[in-house]
Amino acid sequence: MTINLNPKIDHLRQLRDQSRQGGGPERIKRQHDSGRNTARERLDILLDPGSFHEIDGFVEHRSRNFGIDKQRHPGDSVITGWGTIDGRLVYVYSQDFTVIGGSVSEVHAQKICKILDMAMKNGAPVIGLNDSGGARIHEGVESLGGYADIFLRNTLASGVVPQLSVIMGPCAGGSVYSPALTDFIFMVKNTSYMFITGPDVVKQVTHEDVSFEDLGGASVHASKSGVSHVVGENETETLMLVRELLTYLPQNNLEDPALIATTDDPLRADPELDTIIPDNPNKPYDVKDVITRIVDQGNFYEIHQDYAANIVVGFARLGGHSVGIVANQPMVLAGVLDIDASIKAARFIRFCDCFNIPIITLVDVPGYLPGTDQEHNGIIMSGAKLLFAYCEATVPKLTVTMRKSYGGAYCVMSSKHIRGDLNLAWPTAEIAVMGPEGAVEIIFRREISAAADPAARKAELTAEYREKFANPYIAASRGYIDDIIEPRDTRARLINALNVFQNKRDQNPPKKHGNIPL
Repeated sequence: MTINLNPKIDHLRQLRDQSRQGGGPERIKRQHDSGRNTARERLDILLDPGSFHEIDGFVEHRSRNFGIDKQRHPGDSVITGWGTIDGRLVYVYSQDFTVIGGSVSEVHAQKICKILDMAMKNGAPVIGLNDSGGARIHEGVESLGGYADIFLRNTLASGVVPQLSVIMGPCAGGSVYSPALTDFIFMVKNTSYMFITGPDVVKQVTHEDVSFEDLGGASVHASKSGVSHVVGENETETLMLVRELLTYLPQNNLEDPALIATTDDPLRADPELDTIIPDNPNKPYDVKDVITRIVDQGNFYEIHQDYAANIVVGFARLGGHSVGIVANQPMVLAGVLDIDASIKAARFIRFCDCFNIPIITLVDVPGYLPGTDQEHNGIIMSGAKLLFAYCEATVPKLTVTMRKSYGGAYCVMSSKHIRGDLNLAWPTAEIAVMGPEGAVEIIFRREISAAADPAARKAELTAEYREKFANPYIAASRGYIDDIIEPRDTRARLINALNVFQNKRDQNPPKKHGNIPL
């Protein structure tokens, strides 16, 4: 027996089905042939099954110019709404490349703005899935105005709710600035691109012949520019990485990250840490081995893995607490601080401070990278960014000095002097103005040159200096180091400190905002 539907309900269903078809079967096939999912398929992968609720599915553009009025699609070129990830509310928008190339129209922008406004009011993260040819040129300044409306909301939402951008296809021209204003950018290998001007314009203006991948692909932005924070092998892996990152974050700036129960013993000692620092102070080791031995289940979610690798940043858990980790990496440039490393760490620290995530700093730093290239390109200002970020942060700051901590870098790397809450050191720590060899060459230059055997005298004085100053005990005697611990006990001491300082109260002087040295 056939049930006759109310014709109005039937009409509603037809419109909704039309909206879900995007640009139609042919364009969907083209999207699949290019190795990319559709906008709706991506949301199905990202969100908990059945949790997505769409809004503005019937919105249509209002432009009449250049024949665009003949291309009307319910919902236009972006899908907006909300859903859940692991049961937690998130707001989402997913640009639909099958509809007029995912181009941003006035109503497209209005839909995104509505989602950002809702996220701000309700205190939940925003995830944007970007796949757009850019501004809809048929609309001219109306499209540009829509972009600016989005940029404003990205800025106002910064530090209020987490904002994640996932580049799933092209992201060119002015459209790159919305992701750039958000907290983290994810890209997909071989199928996503970001650039201000494309290869054709570059060739026309500079005569450089460059491919899409070499100009703005995921590998370029992950390793050279630092624009991309996380890269996935394919769309599914990338969206799973987005889901994973959210487990470390609170919903908004007024909440703390969730405490997640762990079976990893909070008192677990690791004797391997006692010998992880080489006897030769110039021999490298991998600081990631230290991190994975300390954190819960050895799970470390690294950010900016391939960019400025002389410093390591990322998220982990300690005793169930979400923490941000900043660690010098002796395997790369001896862990020295340079321009890129300073900026990378500073931005990560500020994010953690925005969202109440304690910061763990693991120190093994010989200083700042010398050279004309660094000086001429602003290492002073970049180093000051990192210093500003640490000084400004009011979340619990726990510091462990493992080996070298020399010169100005000692001050910068979350020292007691810039409001470090707990500053621990291993017995292998060397805290001094500079390394023993350099110090001896300056202090005893004349004595060494006058010696019968300058090399032997230098070695003797270096050993004497190392014994006297290249250790943590002088700093501990001044109270700059709170305790010197056995490396094996690092995990237990950090977890205890997180529990002790979880109700820490600290604040900066009243002001509109500071003036970070940009």
